Amino acid sequence: MAWASAAMLGIGAGTVRAVPATSETAVVPAGATRSVTGVDPARLKSAMDDVHRAGMPGVFAEVRSEGQVWRGASGVADLETGRPVTPGMLHRVGSLAKTFVAAAVLQQVEKGRVELDAPIGRYLPRLVPGERGEKVTVRMLLNHTSGIAEYLGYAFPSLQKFPSLPDMSPKSLDDNRFRRFTPAELIEMGLRAPAVGEPGGAPGVYANTNYLILGELLEKVTGTTAEKYITQNVIRRAGLRHTMFPAGPRVRGPHPRMYEAFFGLIDPPRDYSVYDMSWTGIGASLISNMEDLNRFYGKLLDGKIVKPSSLAQMQRTGPVISQSGQMISYGLGLHELEIPGCGTFWGNDGTVWGAETQSWIRADGKRQISVAMNLVRWNTIDSSGRPQPHPIDDALSAFKRQALCGDEDAPAENAS
Repeated sequence: MAWASAAMLGIGAGTVRAVPATSETAVVPAGATRSVTGVDPARLKSAMDDVHRAGMPGVFAEVRSEGQVWRGASGVADLETGRPVTPGMLHRVGSLAKTFVAAAVLQQVEKGRVELDAPIGRYLPRLVPGERGEKVTVRMLLNHTSGIAEYLGYAFPSLQKFPSLPDMSPKSLDDNRFRRFTPAELIEMGLRAPAVGEPGGAPGVYANTNYLILGELLEKVTGTTAEKYITQNVIRRAGLRHTMFPAGPRVRGPHPRMYEAFFGLIDPPRDYSVYDMSWTGIGASLISNMEDLNRFYGKLLDGKIVKPSSLAQMQRTGPVISQSGQMISYGLGLHELEIPGCGTFWGNDGTVWGAETQSWIRADGKRQISVAMNLVRWNTIDSSGRPQPHPIDDALSAFKRQALCGDEDAPAENAS
């Protein structure tokens, strides 16, 4: 996730000229026998097309509700060739990976190898030494209350003055396209930076550094890499067939190009679908598709990935300041989303350069959406860092509302 958490997704970048809508939709049975409530394929298709017409090159999603699965896509995967997006495409899903990491850590808690409230210095004394290692617990890393700073402004120095546009340039994005970072290198950047709070303080402050440290913790207690452990014990346990960590800078399989505009600094938006994802590490480099994401969060809430007691720990939320400065409700790798008149939803979302993904499931498990887009940071911002409204914002909110609530007139608060 780059500079943003779930609450920041409305602060996108730039805009692109909309091309004629190309959509592909399908409705298939989900094996349930109860009647479907609130899923209207025609309205979903229309709302998705509106997101594309508002300026999003391509958008694709899967929506689930009791006896039905709807899959749709609108727009293009490639602005140059006009190649259409399709519902089953792979995508870089950013910080949705953090839920996978958190689930893996909770599995180790269940095995007695990790204690949530133990200091991280007990496990990684050389990586996080001294007083900080004694005060920061595993739980604090998971819920972003460690006080440890974000490393991104140091890995991408031309963006360090975010959100002040006059003091930024996109140079670092191009400089780092094929740069290979090590987790230890990025963690050191975050640990050397001034602390952003006291360990355990409220509100927490979102930092990707926390999850890189958790990746090192997993390697320490499992004896294998975090990527291998998560693949074997989270991805495969959930029965996911199209979810993987990248083996190189390219996505292997059908996928869209991924366009980054970074608040108008990159105009026209630039394709970053080929990129060395070591800059995000274990916490945001995952590749998946929308079907797999819905399956994963469904299995998680159904107690099939971690025990119900562990899920309850993941759902203990507190206030966290996102990298956009907004307050979000965050647990252990899970966001809580309240939509008035519609319900409580759990999930996550994230962005990397050029790609955005969201996945939400209602607390009762009966309603889900996973949606991906291939343009991010589409709003321009003023000199104070304030995002300017863009038609994509309203169109995306309306589509999510239709998908999650089944009623285009449902309240939209907190739905973006």
